[in-house]
Amino acid sequence: MTLGLVWPALLGLLLAGYFVLAGLDYGVQMLAPRLGRDDRERRALLNAFGPFFLGNEVWLVAAAGVLFGAFPFLEGRLLSGMYFLFTAILAGIVVGNAAVQLRSRHRGAAARRLWDGLIFLGGLVPAVGWGLVVGRILAGVPLDARNAFSLGPADLLDPFVLLCGATTAAVFLAHGAAFLAWRTDGEPGARAARAGRRGLLVAAAAAAAVLVTGSLSSARHALVHPWPAFVAGAALVIALLAGAALLRAGRTGPALAATSCAAALPVVALGAGLRPFALVSSSAPGTGLRLADAMAEASTLRLLAGFAAVMVPLMLLAQVWNWWMFRDRAGRTPTYL
Repeated sequence: MTLGLVWPALLGLLLAGYFVLAGLDYGVQMLAPRLGRDDRERRALLNAFGPFFLGNEVWLVAAAGVLFGAFPFLEGRLLSGMYFLFTAILAGIVVGNAAVQLRSRHRGAAARRLWDGLIFLGGLVPAVGWGLVVGRILAGVPLDARNAFSLGPADLLDPFVLLCGATTAAVFLAHGAAFLAWRTDGEPGARAARAGRRGLLVAAAAAAAVLVTGSLSSARHALVHPWPAFVAGAALVIALLAGAALLRAGRTGPALAATSCAAALPVVALGAGLRPFALVSSSAPGTGLRLADAMAEASTLRLLAGFAAVMVPLMLLAQVWNWWMFRDRAGRTPTYL
């Protein structure tokens, strides 16, 4: 396998891992302030992901490192063209992480309500933001002669793009509910399972709406390979419905596996629908920035390959170790938040 295939595959793997692991974080953040009936339950729900939530963000850092190092011509165009979106996503992540850690430091009810609101926003903003990013890239971006672009309000208010944002938020929320149902005992766990079943059905309906809207809108013409992307979208709907059925049957572990697949499938749809392009033009279908043109020189890729060969396995081992160490259900381990 050549470096031209290894690096896109590695970037896709890291982004999919980020969507799966950080996606459940954002789902828990959106759910905890609402599912918890009192302050004790809200703390318990937050502590369900307490040992994991900062480590899950490492996948985003690793993906950004691969993007900066191996795809410098894509990185510059993405950051400048989607500056507002990425700023909002990062602000949401920072605010959410700070609120999760600072909430228990204040005993007043008003202060904790404020932190609960910030925790909710810290989950909602990245969830919607990443959906808007995926939807806009799938639908194409307004590339100029230099393959650069800058998004305006009209580019984000496209119905297909807005539906992608809503769908990703619904998928992450349902993913977080499945995680809480698997991780917690008693009434909070049962409440999370009920919320997860409803959320998964809503997410499946939203994903189906994305498929219909995409097939009827200009997004279908922007995709290089519409059918593989459509298959990935159909698999997303199936995974969500399977997760709802598994939660109804009380099989929380398999349900979490199903929602994990669902959280990763938007990245699969991007790769399947756009290859061999990194960005496609919304005004001139079939043209855009090719992955081969977005990548660094071969000598740079070979140098980076040595670092990746060491760091990626270490990151994977650290994640596995962390999940193994805190494998017990919440409430049986010390509280952190």
